[in-house]
Amino acid sequence: MSEKILYIEAIDPIQLLGVNNSKLEIFKKAFPKVQLVSRGHEIKIIGEEQSIVQFEDKLNEVIGFYDRFNRLSDDDLQKILDASNFNNGDSQQNTDDLILFGNNGKPIRALTENQKLLVTESVKNDLLFAIGPAGSGKTYTAIALAVRALRNREVKRIVLSRPAVEAGERLGFLPGDMKEKIDPYLQPLYDALHDMIPVKKLETYIEEGIVQIAPLAFMRGRTLDNAFVILDEAQNTTLLQMKMFLTRMGTYSKFIITGDVTQVDLPKPQDSGLIHALRILDKIEGISVIELNETDIVRHRLVKEIVRAYAQQNKELLNFSH
Repeated sequence: MSEKILYIEAIDPIQLLGVNNSKLEIFKKAFPKVQLVSRGHEIKIIGEEQSIVQFEDKLNEVIGFYDRFNRLSDDDLQKILDASNFNNGDSQQNTDDLILFGNNGKPIRALTENQKLLVTESVKNDLLFAIGPAGSGKTYTAIALAVRALRNREVKRIVLSRPAVEAGERLGFLPGDMKEKIDPYLQPLYDALHDMIPVKKLETYIEEGIVQIAPLAFMRGRTLDNAFVILDEAQNTTLLQMKMFLTRMGTYSKFIITGDVTQVDLPKPQDSGLIHALRILDKIEGISVIELNETDIVRHRLVKEIVRAYAQQNKELLNFSH
């Protein structure tokens, strides 16, 4: 006999298991060869290994249905459990570029070859650097991967961070408490999450610490186990900050670091921790570097032209200085 514990944090346990475990009884009838014990956000499965795998596969289908349609009635659950291969008529959606279904069933995909490479490499490696210009989808894709990992119970929490470089010493002069002072610098992370997690569920996740969004300074002294961690705008970290962040990595965690090396806002003469890390870590096995460019930009068509123009100017200035 084998035993496995699943962490159910991508769905409210009451939605999944029902009031007074009414839906858990439906699961038990469908899987008489396993023993199911629920406690909070955990389900313990006891049985033969093959039966456990079958239960877990079906549970993923159930959660996938809820994630897409934001509902799970007793009838819905019974239909999924009765179906030998439930796909709700959407087998055409099961393509390599699909990352997950966002709010209202919106498919969130890797739209370019480099974004697809980011998805592929995230499966192979626990530490990735995604480098590219604004609008290339590096942060959005990384957050989609984090949400997918949480839904699939591969991690217990998501931690998103950014250096609040623009604030500097002016942070103390801004109105409001600390959260109100720093939230404007973290808003792009909230925006991406709102595409993928319903508002009320996201609020609950934040309250319970399942989703954590904080400035880089708040990472000091922590060990991040069983977490999907994203550091955004990493070009604005110092050397010491980057080292501090990288050494927060705990067991069963995945780190993605995103940044644009052409937009360093650090006051001179400080060097970018991102550029330094790329130089000294790129040969280490288990670390992947994905370079996105203007061809990956999925915003307004003018953004590509703007990025290309600035890149050309930088190239001309570099040639002139030599």
